[in-house]
Amino acid sequence: MDRSTAVRDQLTDAWLPAIYEQKVRMQRTRSYSLDVPQRCNIAEIQYTLLGIELKIGKRRFACPDLATARYLRIFVRLGCTNFAIPYDITKISVIADELETAWQKMLLTIEVESRDIPTAGKSRLKNQLLKAIRREISEIGAGTAMPDFKSETRQRNR
Repeated sequence: MDRSTAVRDQLTDAWLPAIYEQKVRMQRTRSYSLDVPQRCNIAEIQYTLLGIELKIGKRRFACPDLATARYLRIFVRLGCTNFAIPYDITKISVIADELETAWQKMLLTIEVESRDIPTAGKSRLKNQLLKAIRREISEIGAGTAMPDFKSETRQRNR
């Protein structure tokens, strides 16, 4: 069994694509697209006079609130360009917590699994896992740009 499979097996409930599929895609979502490189990116949340921004390299993306910035930061770290975001803004914070916890757990598991190999091997293992996560999230899909509202509206007859 290779190390990437061992890490994935240890992260059963904390595997990021599983959380994405079970917690995000099972509800009403809208697709979101970010122009970021498909690699592990460093993203910072910045508080400015105009609001909250997510800084990726030299680029900045405006965010409506902190929960959305935290949610987007996870997908930027993964290098995902297209993904779904919950339509109900009250659910974003809870899912962002779960995704950030899973991210940290994955990093710790990689560190434990690769403690006996050199630094290059650790980064190779991390890159393999990130590529697998990106592929699985891409296969799950980002959904539609706007969610379907299944309720019909009535208009008054004149």
